[in-house]
Amino acid sequence: MSKIRLATVWLDGCAGCHMSLLDMDERLIAVTELADIVYGPLVDVKEFPENVDVTVIEGSVSSEEDLEKVHKIRKNSKIVLSLGDCAVTGNVPSMRDLFPMDEVMDRVYFENASLNQQVPKKNVPKLLPRVRPVHEVVKVDVFVPGCPPPADAIFNVIVQLVEGRAPEAAMTTRFGK
Repeated sequence: MSKIRLATVWLDGCAGCHMSLLDMDERLIAVTELADIVYGPLVDVKEFPENVDVTVIEGSVSSEEDLEKVHKIRKNSKIVLSLGDCAVTGNVPSMRDLFPMDEVMDRVYFENASLNQQVPKKNVPKLLPRVRPVHEVVKVDVFVPGCPPPADAIFNVIVQLVEGRAPEAAMTTRFGK
């Protein structure tokens, strides 16, 4: 069996899902025997590659940068997997949606700042008016809820995808677990 091309992406979230992925421990070796990891926070590749078989997305779509990235991912991926409650529902990042954007910006860059009180114009992506789960922006093929999903669930879903089976994430995880 030839290896699949696997990518992982971290959008707006806490990185807990990637920490859970790392909690697969020695099973990471088994994953690398089945898949070439071609992009992710732990891989020194700057641009999202073409012809990716499976892309695992952690986090919600909160900025123009996230929006551009998720469209490029969908275009270049056969299977897109939303990993964790932020990617699946918007979760914690979407809490800012409860407040008008100008109040959020004022709170972050003026009320909570003691130095250089200003909204950054460079090196900080422009926020979208509303945080969105990945499936509201692009087609998602597989959903793995959890905050974060357990390492066992992530491993099982990846193995099932590599083997060409439809994953059953609900058997090993649920929202908030």
